[in-house]
Amino acid sequence: MTLNLVSVYAPQSGCEESVKEKFWEDYDCLLMNLQDSEEVYVGGDFNGHVGRESDGYERVHGGWGLGNRNAYGEALLQAACAFDLAITNTWFKKKEEHLITYKSGHHATQIDYFLVRRRSLCCVKNCKVLPGEALVAQHRLVVMEVKLSVSTRNSQTRPPPKTR
Repeated sequence: MTLNLVSVYAPQSGCEESVKEKFWEDYDCLLMNLQDSEEVYVGGDFNGHVGRESDGYERVHGGWGLGNRNAYGEALLQAACAFDLAITNTWFKKKEEHLITYKSGHHATQIDYFLVRRRSLCCVKNCKVLPGEALVAQHRLVVMEVKLSVSTRNSQTRPPPKTR
């Protein structure tokens, strides 16, 4: 099994439209070049709000997001649908404090996400924010717990020992 770990940082809302388009083109290209048999875990700051409700995105949004959807969140949901990736943050019911990934003053949002292939969602045991942990002043640590099943292959098949 090949596991691809992808870290992203999407352009902020104030960036030029061409920069945002380039990000999504590069993101799409990267995902298109993966084999269907390969696993992919994507994590990072998408600078978008997918919102509380799944509203038409039930296959990729679990219905447990935060706040209202915006255009960047819509773009993330569309990309998730195109590549059949589930946004794991939205599949686990949490207190609001465990959904907020970015907090600055009175502004609290969810913009950092983990995504996995939809078929691998059953392996994700939890996805949550650790409110007391911050990588930088505003961003909170997001943790995804995954149960991996790895089969081992015997490098050499040996016949059973002969007995007399």
